[in-house]
Amino acid sequence: MLMRTDPFRELDQLTHQLLNGSAQQGTWSRPSSMPLDAYRSGDQYVVAFDLPGVTPDAIELDVERNVLTVKAERRPPRVSDDVEMQVAERSFGIFSRQLFLGETLDTERIEATYDAGVLTLRIPIAEKAKPRKIAITGTDSQREINA
Repeated sequence: MLMRTDPFRELDQLTHQLLNGSAQQGTWSRPSSMPLDAYRSGDQYVVAFDLPGVTPDAIELDVERNVLTVKAERRPPRVSDDVEMQVAERSFGIFSRQLFLGETLDTERIEATYDAGVLTLRIPIAEKAKPRKIAITGTDSQREINA
């Protein structure tokens, strides 16, 4: 199972909004969280991260000791010096998110796809963690009772 333990996430988001609410052109934001959805589908967990405007080569995935780390960099658009920015609300910079994966997940077989700004991870449940039937063997031992 997936375990999401990020006690400082709300504080991080609030700080990010306060510090970057009036960001000017060319200002890079500090690392920020990325929204995600996670659900179980059969024998796997599916995690989808929203990463609009990020190119696939700017995404990095690492798993170490059952901690999955996703880092992505959204780069600002290249504009010439004669361009005058009217509104600059999109954040740029490095975004990072960590998920703590339970022991029941197979971190060796994680699959990742990226389509239309959504990074989708498929994390299978480990074979050893799947429910299984156990065969019961025995003998019909009927004893004769000597009277």
